[in-house]
Amino acid sequence: MTMKTAPIAALALAAALAFPAHAQQEDKIKAALKKNVPEAPVDSVRKVPYGGLYEVVVGGDIYYTDETGNFILIGSLVDLKTKQNITEARLRTVNAIKWSELPLEHAIKITRGNGSRKVAIFEDPNCGYCKRFERDLLGVNDITVYVLLYPILSPDSLEKSKAVWCAADRGKMWLDHMTRDAAISGDTKCDTPIEKILALGREKKVQGTPTIVFENGDRVPGAITREDFEKKLAEAKNPPKTASAK
Repeated sequence: MTMKTAPIAALALAAALAFPAHAQQEDKIKAALKKNVPEAPVDSVRKVPYGGLYEVVVGGDIYYTDETGNFILIGSLVDLKTKQNITEARLRTVNAIKWSELPLEHAIKITRGNGSRKVAIFEDPNCGYCKRFERDLLGVNDITVYVLLYPILSPDSLEKSKAVWCAADRGKMWLDHMTRDAAISGDTKCDTPIEKILALGREKKVQGTPTIVFENGDRVPGAITREDFEKKLAEAKNPPKTASAK
C-alpha cells in the first residue's frame, strides 16, 4: 500500500465500520416506534444530516424522531439558507412511481393533439373529483392520458370499471361517463387487468383517486387545477437544472 492510497483506504474502512452502527441505531429506533405507536407501520428509518434527527417514513408520509424513538416531530423542515422545503422534496422522492413500472398496456389510452406529453391517472368511475379533473383535461392539448381503472370507492365501482374495459370503445364510454355523466352499461364478463392494477396500487400505496403520475415519476394525490397540471407537465418534460448542473 502506498502513502497516497493509505488515507483512501482508511476512509473506506471508517465508512464500512460506521454503516453497521447507523443500521443498528435505525433498527433500534424502528423497534421503539413499533412499541410506542404500534398502529403506525414504519416503512423506513434513516439518519439525516441535520438536527441529530432521523427521518421516519410511514405510509408515504414523513416524520422525524430522535435517537431514542420516543419523540415525533410532525411538520416540514425548511433549509433557511436555500429556502428549500426539505420534507417536500423528500416526499416527492419517497412517493415517486417510476414511469417504467406502470402497466400502460392495461390502461385506457386517450390522445389529444400530438400526444407528446404523457400522464397516467388512477381513477374510480364513481369519483367526483376524478370527473371534475377529466372535464378540465378536455381543454389540455397535445397529451396522452393513460387511465388506470382503480375501483376502490363504492360497491359498484368494480362492475362499472369492468363494463368500461369490456366496451368496444373504452375511451368513449369512459369520457362520456366522466365528463357528461352518461350511464355505464354493457358486458362485464371479459378478461380485465383491474385486479393487477389494484395490486399495483396497494403496492405503491395509492390510497385515493385521482392519483396522477407524471413521466418523471412525480405523484400527485387528488385533483389539481389546470394551471398547476400544465406546470407539472412542463416540469416532467424539462426538469429544472440542479445547482451542480453545467
